Amino acid sequence: MTASLSPSNLPSATVTPEQLEHGTSLWRDAWHRLAKNKLALFGGVTIVVLGLACVVGPLLSSYSYEQINLALGASAPGAQHWLGTDTLGRDQLVRILVGGRISIGVGLCATFVALTIGVVYGAVSGFFGGKVDACMMRIVDIMYALPFTIFVILLMVFFGRNIVLLFVAIGAVEWLTMSRIVRGQIQSLKKMEFIEAAQAMGLGKRRIIFRHMIPNILGPIIVYTTLTIPAVMLLEAFLSFLGLGVQPPLSSWGVLIKDGAEKMEEFWWLLVFPGTIFSLTLFSLNFLGDGLRDALDVRSAKD
Repeated sequence: MTASLSPSNLPSATVTPEQLEHGTSLWRDAWHRLAKNKLALFGGVTIVVLGLACVVGPLLSSYSYEQINLALGASAPGAQHWLGTDTLGRDQLVRILVGGRISIGVGLCATFVALTIGVVYGAVSGFFGGKVDACMMRIVDIMYALPFTIFVILLMVFFGRNIVLLFVAIGAVEWLTMSRIVRGQIQSLKKMEFIEAAQAMGLGKRRIIFRHMIPNILGPIIVYTTLTIPAVMLLEAFLSFLGLGVQPPLSSWGVLIKDGAEKMEEFWWLLVFPGTIFSLTLFSLNFLGDGLRDALDVRSAKD
């Protein structure tokens, strides 16, 4: 006998919400991949902890970064001064935390300058192409050929030494690589169908660049930004080591490492502690940058 196909025998067409498979966004997938990267998470947590310590730490300390105690002089780490004091009797822990404000601040501000200039410059160059692209990229090549140290020295000769000039000097050089990265991404993106559709609809070039193109290359931009911050901090340390960076009584990690290197044979703590914290910060930023690169690369997804 053949079973009758009555409505009661048919499978139910009702699907419960629990049976539905919810879609995920690119950013959520990226976060899941990043959460599996232990080194990247370690780097992110370390950066947050160090940043909070640099901001809050000096406010909670009973010592000032410029408080001199010549009678105490350079003393080894102890109960009163956990990381010791420098040759002028200033608390080394407070000076490292205040120096962290300067170094991290220079890294963030100069990177923001480089990000703003590089993204706009590279996007315009890549979108228009042709003679405009050739002319703009030759300017980049010329600036690449200029020695960075001489460029900074010339700026300081004409405008004097101040920390704002340090932001401008570093940011004015670091945008070059960003512009090349963005240009390459834009050149490949402008051949996509949705860009051709936007042009066919008569949308303005400015709107296409800033509303349709740049948001679609945020992944590479974010990754390179996280890798630019440690490079900028190294540049600041290099300039401070040459005496062209932050001026006393302010300190940065580069200044502290410079001072510690001059006296490392007698007072080891003046070099070891700032050097260790600076190295830990750079490693953490690089771990975070590598993790973001892997997380935001769609091709790395297994499923």
